[in-house]
Amino acid sequence: MSTQFRASYYQHNGSSITTAPSLHSCSSFIISKLPDHPLSGNKRSLLLGTSLSFNSNKETTSVIRRRKRKNFEHGIVASSSNVATPIWESWKPQKGSSNPSLSDILWPSAGAFAAMAILGKMDQILAPKGFSITIAPLGAVCAVLFATPSTPAARKYNVFMSQIGCAAIGVLAFSIFGPGWLARSAGLAASIAFMIYARAPHPPAASLPILFIDGVKLHSLNFWYALFPGAAGCIILCLIVS
Repeated sequence: MSTQFRASYYQHNGSSITTAPSLHSCSSFIISKLPDHPLSGNKRSLLLGTSLSFNSNKETTSVIRRRKRKNFEHGIVASSSNVATPIWESWKPQKGSSNPSLSDILWPSAGAFAAMAILGKMDQILAPKGFSITIAPLGAVCAVLFATPSTPAARKYNVFMSQIGCAAIGVLAFSIFGPGWLARSAGLAASIAFMIYARAPHPPAASLPILFIDGVKLHSLNFWYALFPGAAGCIILCLIVS
């Protein structure tokens, strides 16, 4: 039956047997062979529309599959290129960065020198009262403010939010766990989580909890440590930068 149909189809269209028929031409041939009756016109249009929609859907599906396969192959190539990057690449200077000029070296250094000189003079004034405003984290703050002023860590919001928040976390960790490794670990982890949550990354502030836990002279400040000496010193540094 199928052989007779195939032969009659090729005879009807006058094509050679080596040429494969398309779905649209085959459906048109089948519809032309339907018997005539009053509803045959409607049925023919319905069958023809169904065959055309099926053909277009089939072509669209094949195009989508080819695109997905192509994107997948490109993704494999991209990922393999990342894996091929040498592990020692991060130990080299950043590519494309130009050599710093003399002014790029002198001005940040001079600003840090002036900032530490002013803080040192204030230490002399506060020494009779047993206070000192110069702490190690302020040196890291100077490096951020003077050497990389355009980075997010140098923004005023990041500086003061992190300095106040991390210092308070250090006091809280010491109050709960006492002196020791557990207070240091909890204080540092909580400080990093706070900076991420507050969208205020400022690396120098992460050392404030450890400084308070290990600094016996700072314990008397209690929660005033959130404002002094870290935040107070940052006010002076920001005024110098401005």
